[in-house]
Amino acid sequence: MSAGELLGIEPLELRFPFELKKQISCSLQLSNKTDEYVAFKVKTTSPKKYCVRPNTGVVLPRSTCDVIVTMQAQREMPPDMQCKDKFLVQSVVTGHGASPKDITPEMFTKESGNAVEEVKLRVVYVSPPQPPSPVPEGSEEGSSPRPSISDNGNVAASELVNAARAFDEPQEKSSETKALILRLSEEKNSAIQLNNKLLQELDLLRREVSKKQRGGFSFMFVIIVVLIGIVLGYLMKT
Repeated sequence: MSAGELLGIEPLELRFPFELKKQISCSLQLSNKTDEYVAFKVKTTSPKKYCVRPNTGVVLPRSTCDVIVTMQAQREMPPDMQCKDKFLVQSVVTGHGASPKDITPEMFTKESGNAVEEVKLRVVYVSPPQPPSPVPEGSEEGSSPRPSISDNGNVAASELVNAARAFDEPQEKSSETKALILRLSEEKNSAIQLNNKLLQELDLLRREVSKKQRGGFSFMFVIIVVLIGIVLGYLMKT
């Protein structure tokens, strides 16, 4: 706050978060330090660029008054975000019970004989707050992590190896699966062929048995038939 004897002013620097084609406002607070009625007037070096409400008024004893300063929308960026605009707040003691309608321009001139207090304010442009950065693609749920990049722009060798392994493992597993399926298919075909052959031989043996039943058959022949049946049953289960 300023060290003025009549009005304290906060802030002493008008800070505007500059954005193109957008009106921007900031506020001033005027505090009456005395037991008198104090009239004030706010002036600027660029009156067409700024709107001040109120630009004149009366601050009651030991009271405060808020002033809103609005910068009109700008079409061009200022060089290096620098601003040379200035504001001047003039204040003077006025009569007890005075109101804004009692204020005249002559009250703030030296010719009036009044002790006019003046405080200069500067304008500063600041960059507007930046929006939050988007979520990196690598951090999205379900996506694969990306390899980190070192300061010199090279991907870490260990992460390249891990990525290569992760790429090769599914291919190796796929090759092993295909080989297993092929081997099982071959074994299945061999079993089917053997089964068909045994069925043919069993059918042949049955015919022989049925022929020999009339005249009897040897004990060895019965054993052979039983063994063939056992082997065939085992193959059917597998």
